[in-house]
Amino acid sequence: MLPKARTHLTGVNVNEQRVFANRYKVTEKIGMGGMASVYKATDTTLGRTVAIKVMLPQYASDPTFAERFRQEAQAAANLQNPYIVNIYDWGQDNDEYYIVMEYVRGTDLKTAIEQRGKIHPRKVAEIASQACSALSLAHGYDIIHRDIKSANIMVQADGNIKVMDFGIAVAGNANMTEGSCVLGTAHYVSPEQAQGKPLGPTSDLYSLGVVMYEASTGQLPFDGPDAVSVATKQVNEMPVPPREINPDIDPALEAIILKAMQKDPKDRYQTANDMKKDLDAYIAGAPAPAAATVVMPNNGIPTIDEKTTVMDPVDDDDKQDADKDKKKSRRNRIIVIIILVVVIAAIAVGVSIAACSSNAQQVVVPSVTGETLDDATKTLENAGLKVGTVTQQESDSVEEGSVISQDPGANDSIATGSSVDLVVSSGKGNSGKAYVPNLLGLTESEAEAALAEVGLTGEKSSDYNGTYSSGQVCDQSPAALTEVDAGSTVKYTVSQGAKAVSVPSVIGNSEESAVSTLEGLGLNVKTTSGYSDNVGVGEVCDQSVKAGTEVNEGSNITLTISQGSDKVTVPDVTGETKAAAKADLKNAGFKLDWQYEVGEEGVVIRTDPKAGSSTSRGATITVYLGTGGEDTSGSTRATDNTGTN
Repeated sequence: MLPKARTHLTGVNVNEQRVFANRYKVTEKIGMGGMASVYKATDTTLGRTVAIKVMLPQYASDPTFAERFRQEAQAAANLQNPYIVNIYDWGQDNDEYYIVMEYVRGTDLKTAIEQRGKIHPRKVAEIASQACSALSLAHGYDIIHRDIKSANIMVQADGNIKVMDFGIAVAGNANMTEGSCVLGTAHYVSPEQAQGKPLGPTSDLYSLGVVMYEASTGQLPFDGPDAVSVATKQVNEMPVPPREINPDIDPALEAIILKAMQKDPKDRYQTANDMKKDLDAYIAGAPAPAAATVVMPNNGIPTIDEKTTVMDPVDDDDKQDADKDKKKSRRNRIIVIIILVVVIAAIAVGVSIAACSSNAQQVVVPSVTGETLDDATKTLENAGLKVGTVTQQESDSVEEGSVISQDPGANDSIATGSSVDLVVSSGKGNSGKAYVPNLLGLTESEAEAALAEVGLTGEKSSDYNGTYSSGQVCDQSPAALTEVDAGSTVKYTVSQGAKAVSVPSVIGNSEESAVSTLEGLGLNVKTTSGYSDNVGVGEVCDQSVKAGTEVNEGSNITLTISQGSDKVTVPDVTGETKAAAKADLKNAGFKLDWQYEVGEEGVVIRTDPKAGSSTSRGATITVYLGTGGEDTSGSTRATDNTGTN
């Protein structure tokens, strides 16, 4: 159902059903990120649902961000992988840059964790293994994602994932000036990314390790009041071992997570494929050999398989006593230096992140759902934020004037001064208009949910259909995107699958009659030719699917059309020379097998089968040729199947 009123939505006026490139018709807003808003839309040319990412206006005028947006489209379009969201199109419409991509049905991993808490360790490994498959392909193209996080991993209804949002991905050969700007999400960035250092594949794997940590424990490894403090922890602190938070995590999986999250890139997995092998081994129940055992000493800093080393002994006790004061002084200086290094590192992280914009200070978005608009406005302003788009939407459960939902959601980290879009209840009611959603390909329950979402009701029927699988909607009326009165009924047909057909016997029928009969049953008919002793020329002598067999409509069946009998009479070549007999028998379509016996030399004595008998076309005829004189050594045989004897 369309809202009663809607203010201008950043980048797209949904109320006017904005159409990009005269093709992509926006239907609703489904998300908002740091650089762009995402909308659900219909590709009016192909009739499919797509997602459109539209760059926020404050970035569209910046050539650097516009170039990065274009780079995302080009980079991701080349990545054809079942675990990467497909990119279909990109362009510029007026002053707005947009990318058209696959619309993925499901929920992002971040939301799943927030709703369910920690996820079963085996499922975490399966998700990470699929993510590694996606990253392996991207890294093979020299593309680093740079923003791997749980919110950028979509979990589909079948449990498989899609990695999305290559918005800040960078190709190794890209000639773009990065300066000191650090892009990424503080809770997931690698230490080198937080410090503005060059990145490689191991940076994405570190972020994936953080995602695994979050999914398996239900909480992030590092948190803080702002992005700078979180990024500083990424650089200087080690995480609490996951098993201390969730004892159900297997040691092998914990080892994989902590190996991926090592501070030094050289200590992590070097390729996504290496990490995937260990994950697949864990899933299969085998040990993960590449994941080194992580030992946690008393100071809480993990080390990887520390080896015993030999220390040179100190023999000069007098010198130790004399230098005692010097050592104490030196120790104090070292402590000061360490403190300075930590402070400088924190400042470096802060400067790097702040370089992205003058508003880089991050704040945590408070929850305002359930509050009145006035109260929500005050809550957001007290947090250093402001109200963005306010959309009115009817609701049977939320009191009129109260907030139904917010975007970004509660507990997200965003820059101070950013806007938070609110959906406010306009109370109960069914007035207004609605646009019919596209139901084709949905299950009955999905179709009913889609209709209910816009305030429409469904009327179901069933029929056979060979295009859509059983249980999927194969037809609807009115068609998708038709504007109707709220509360209207939409008729839809659910496929029962392809109709079963019992194949009749058409042997003995004419070719024309047989083809007409089978095509009338919805079968695809092909014909070939062959010989038959029982069926006349032009009639069906064989069919590839036996009579009485049940097949689906649209199945193939091949008919053999008779060319008549394949029987041929053996000509009489008795008394002929070898050459003459050979010519006569070859012309009759036979192969020859020569045998020699006593008789008139060079003359055919007899044949087997004998002259005048009927045999199959192409059969072999044995020809007995006279040798002249007595046979003292027995008959000799020479087979002539090629016509050269």
